[in-house]
Amino acid sequence: MAELIDGKKISTEIKDEVKAKVAALKEEGVEITLAVIQVGADPASSVYVRNKKNACAYTGINSLSYELPEETTEEELLALIDKLNADEKVNGILVQLPVPKHINEDSIIKRISPDKDVDGFHPESVGRLSIGERGFVSCTPAGVIQLLKRSDVKIEGAECVVIGRSNIVGKPMAMLLIRENGTVTVCHSRTKDLREVTKRADILVVAIGKPKMIDASYIKEGATVIDVGIHRNEDNKLCGDVDFESASAVAGKITPVPGGVGPMTIAMLMNNCLEAGLMQNGR
Repeated sequence: MAELIDGKKISTEIKDEVKAKVAALKEEGVEITLAVIQVGADPASSVYVRNKKNACAYTGINSLSYELPEETTEEELLALIDKLNADEKVNGILVQLPVPKHINEDSIIKRISPDKDVDGFHPESVGRLSIGERGFVSCTPAGVIQLLKRSDVKIEGAECVVIGRSNIVGKPMAMLLIRENGTVTVCHSRTKDLREVTKRADILVVAIGKPKMIDASYIKEGATVIDVGIHRNEDNKLCGDVDFESASAVAGKITPVPGGVGPMTIAMLMNNCLEAGLMQNGR
């Protein structure tokens, strides 16, 4: 049986590290503030926003909450972002996605200042990542790197396979693994002989968006398997993109769903807020 990679435990370690640094900055008179904007009352988004506020409270980061009605116009939302960009007391800005259909998501992402883009979605943030400059990295892939490092999984020289090529997970994940000197292959819906490719992987990161698609037949004996997916099965229980029972019989290390990658996303958001505060204070 594979060794479990405990995302809850590792995310708490990271939040505690952030908490200590935020407290030290407060003693020097430096406060860290995150502004969170939610448009409409999507139930899943409301849960995420609440979790983010709780994480801010835990780490000592101030949170400003803007809960806007569904009918808010794109112009009104852009005006609020402009106001927060100009506010020196605000270090990070986050617009909870998805936004209502009448608002262009791309315009919103591009309007947030790259220096306050704690989600790491702005094209400039992605560009900084691709050329190795300091900037914000999308929280989920950044969390995966921390899971690997803090579980003593060696990335340097490892054969790494990422299934999925989204802008939020797949692409930044591949770039981060390259930054850590992994040898990286990205697979997607057009990949031929997927099993043949994934069975070479020492580290397999699955972000494909299909429940339980990846079973033992895709996995090399002893590989580390990171499951980024989250779904509800026919019994309304959470599951991932990996068939956990089958995969854990072959893998060396594996993340569970829930309790694996999920908690890391918010921990890395808190870390990005701290980074924003440090950069804006010339540190």
